Amino acid sequence: MSISERSAASVDRPAGGRARWPFLQEPPGLIVYMSLLVLAALFLFGVAFALTTFSPVDLAVFATLVAGAAISVEANRRLATPQHAGLNRDLLGAWWFPVVLLLPPVYSFLIPVPVYLLVQRRLRQTLVYRRVFNTASVGVSGFVVSVAWHWMIAGDFMGGLRGDAGVTEQLTSVPGVLFALAGCAVFTVLNTLIVALAARISTGTKSGLLPLWDREALMVDTVELCVGVIVAALAHISLFLLPIVVPPILLLQRSLLYQQLQTAARTDPKTGLLNAPTWEQEASIEIARSRAARNRSAVLIIDIDHFKRVNDTHGHLFGDQVLMGVATTISHQLRQSDLLGRFGGEEFVVLLPGADVNEAWHAAERLRVEVGCMEIAVEKVQVTVTVSVGLAVAGEHGNDLVELLTAADLALYRAKETGRNRVCLPGGRPEGGTVPDPRETTAAPERPQGIADA
Repeated sequence: MSISERSAASVDRPAGGRARWPFLQEPPGLIVYMSLLVLAALFLFGVAFALTTFSPVDLAVFATLVAGAAISVEANRRLATPQHAGLNRDLLGAWWFPVVLLLPPVYSFLIPVPVYLLVQRRLRQTLVYRRVFNTASVGVSGFVVSVAWHWMIAGDFMGGLRGDAGVTEQLTSVPGVLFALAGCAVFTVLNTLIVALAARISTGTKSGLLPLWDREALMVDTVELCVGVIVAALAHISLFLLPIVVPPILLLQRSLLYQQLQTAARTDPKTGLLNAPTWEQEASIEIARSRAARNRSAVLIIDIDHFKRVNDTHGHLFGDQVLMGVATTISHQLRQSDLLGRFGGEEFVVLLPGADVNEAWHAAERLRVEVGCMEIAVEKVQVTVTVSVGLAVAGEHGNDLVELLTAADLALYRAKETGRNRVCLPGGRPEGGTVPDPRETTAAPERPQGIADA
C-alpha cells in the first residue's frame, strides 16, 4: 500500500519556476504530517537499534527476504505498472510480514529501505519525498506489530523491543498462526490508514477519508496476508524452502498488475474517475435503459472556472491537487447509482439516472456550492475555486447521449458567458419558476472568493 506517486517528469516542468520544488507545492498539513511520521520512524529506529543484538542468523534471514523482494521487483520491471490517484496496492507485504514475525522489530524499519530503493531505481521513479514517506509508513506499521508480537511471546515490553529469540516457534502451532494472521492484518490496516490520511490531506478537501477497501482491494490484502505468513513459516523451517514460494508470488503479482491495467484502461490517472470513453459507453447504456423504462435521466458537464489561471499562478502540481479535490468533492455528493467521469482537461461529466429537471437542477446547485466551499492550501494561502455547470435532461433536450452532451455543452457555454459559477440549462431556467435559483434567495451562500474570481 502506498500513496499515489507522480513521475518526476510530470512535475519537473516549470510553472512560474515553482514546479521544480514539488515538496513545497504540497499542502502545509501534508508536509507536517509526512515530516512527523519520518521523525517518529527515525526515533523509534534509534531506540530499537540501541536495544537489538544483531546475530548472523537474523542477518541471513533478512538478506534472504530482501533477495526475494528484489526478485519480485525485477520480475515485474518490464511490465507496465499503472498509476492511480489516491492509493495503490502491491504484494510487497508478502516480504514485509516475515520480517515482522521472524526478526527483531528493528528489522521492520530496514526491510523497506533496500526494496523501495530498488523500486525507485529499477521499476518506477517517483517523487523521492513520497517514497520516503511510504518507507516510514511501512517501517512504523511493521515496528508496532512486531513489538506487540514479540511482547506477547517474551512477556515483557523490553523483550518485545529487543525481539524474543523463541518467537518463530509460535508459527508451528495453530494459535500462533492465527495470532500471526491477526498481527499482519493489523499491519495492513495501520499502514492503510496512515497512507489514506496522507492521500486525504493531499486532496485538500474537508471530506472524510478516501475509500480504503473495495472487494478487489480486500481480496488482494487477504492473499497478501496468507502468502506472507506462509513465507514466514517456510523461512522458519529452512531458508532453502523459500525459492518454492517465489513463482507463486510472481504469478499473483502479475495477476494484480493485470487487474490494475484493466482498471487503468477505464479510469483517469489523475483523479481515479472513469475516463471519457468508458463514461460515454456506460452512460449510453444507462440512458438506453432509462428510455426503455420510460424514466428520465440528466447529464451535467462541470467545468472548473479559470483553471488555466490556477496552473499559471500556482503550478501544474497544484492544479493536479485541485482536480483531485474537485473530483473527490463531487463524488462524495453523488448517489451510488450516479455516473461520474472526467471528460478531459478541467471538465467533469455526471449522469443522474432517474432525475428530472428539478432534481437535476438541485443536484447541480449542490455540487456547485460544495466545490465553492472547498479550500486547498498553497504556500499558507487558502485558495478556492468555482465551477460552472451545464445541464441537459433526456426527453427535453435530447434523446441519446450525443444530443444530451451537445445540449449540456451549450448550457455550459451560457453559464460561462453569463458570469460563471452558476448552473444553466440549454434554453435558460424553466418557465414558471418551478426550479428555484439559489443565487436569487437569501439562503444562498455568497459567491466564493479566490482564484476563480481573480
